[in-house]
Amino acid sequence: MFVIVGTGAGGGILARELAKNDVPVTILEKGPYIESKDAFNYYDKYSEDVDLLTTTCIGGATIVSMANMVRALDNELHEYGIDLTDAYDYVEDLVGVHQLDDSHIGKGTQAFLDAGHELGLETMKMPKAIREEECIQCGKCAFGCPVDAKFSGKDFVDEAVEAGATLICDADVKEVLSENGKVTGVVYIKDGKEETLEAEKVILSAGAIGSTLILRKSGIDHVGEEIFFDPFVSVGGYLKDVKFNTEVQMAGLVIGENFVLSPHFSSFIRANIPDDTVTDSDILSIMVKTRDECRGYVDENGDVVKINTINDIRWLAEGVATAGFILERAGVDPTTIGSTVYRGAHPGGTAPIGKIVDSNLETSIENLFVCDASVLPVSPGKPPILTILAIAKRLADYLKKE
Repeated sequence: MFVIVGTGAGGGILARELAKNDVPVTILEKGPYIESKDAFNYYDKYSEDVDLLTTTCIGGATIVSMANMVRALDNELHEYGIDLTDAYDYVEDLVGVHQLDDSHIGKGTQAFLDAGHELGLETMKMPKAIREEECIQCGKCAFGCPVDAKFSGKDFVDEAVEAGATLICDADVKEVLSENGKVTGVVYIKDGKEETLEAEKVILSAGAIGSTLILRKSGIDHVGEEIFFDPFVSVGGYLKDVKFNTEVQMAGLVIGENFVLSPHFSSFIRANIPDDTVTDSDILSIMVKTRDECRGYVDENGDVVKINTINDIRWLAEGVATAGFILERAGVDPTTIGSTVYRGAHPGGTAPIGKIVDSNLETSIENLFVCDASVLPVSPGKPPILTILAIAKRLADYLKKE
């Protein structure tokens, strides 16, 4: 039997691909099975020092993602003998990756796109996995889609269960068991009781922090000694009646050398404007996201310690300045432009390919694999979901051949 730990981008598609090929699969999810619309209740809290956006529930972070689907790290992964071309084609078709129809590009997003083009920036619609015929354009993507109009790992888990997989939620995996360097099972806690589950192969897809803690307990050294996450801020200001807060979020993209920009509503921007007449419908804001240099670590309690380098700060500053130019060109009152606090998303790199896992994502313990953002060797600086889906598809094909 194969045991998959976690139901995000990596675990969900692995379960689907294996179960549909008649492989016995048990899926262990630390969080509960929920409706997508309730996902905002399951954001994690790490420490007062790091504001990192992850969730613990069915679908993992994909359930509160914007369903942004961008290819990343092609050249970097080639260095490890990993070619994702076919896997990308497969998953893009499977989840329906495309740029949104004009019917789902609102006034604020169009202003962002027009301003980017006018300034000569590399500007495009964001490739997404959203079904327009179901999308009600409510602006609540990051809270969990109220009508299930976007892709999440939950979709694949449901398909896997229909194909015969077993799903156990509220199962907190603590350790992978092994004998003579080979996997024998996992230990998890459910309803306050310790349970043991025998397994032929175990794939950890519990996220950069979750997988790190399990690997450490299982005897894998040097895990979590480094970590990246995409530093980001939102920059915005006053544009009367733009009504951007009800649009599909992050439907546009500007690609810079060291940053990406995407229109994303933040209610925190309004607090920067000392005018009580300004409402959420009068705010246009842009998310500024950069890659980082992977300085930091996961401590023994699972807390993230982040160290910002000079380049991290410089790249973020470049993105913020560019976002300011776009906002002003889009019609935002420049005297009202402000920023949110620094936050992070998409943690990864804690069990990188070439150090902790090999090119087939296997650890030094035979039949113990890792398949989530942990294995990415460097920060993509872009939404990583599509890359994780492709890596997971490649691993599924490898495991099916075995």
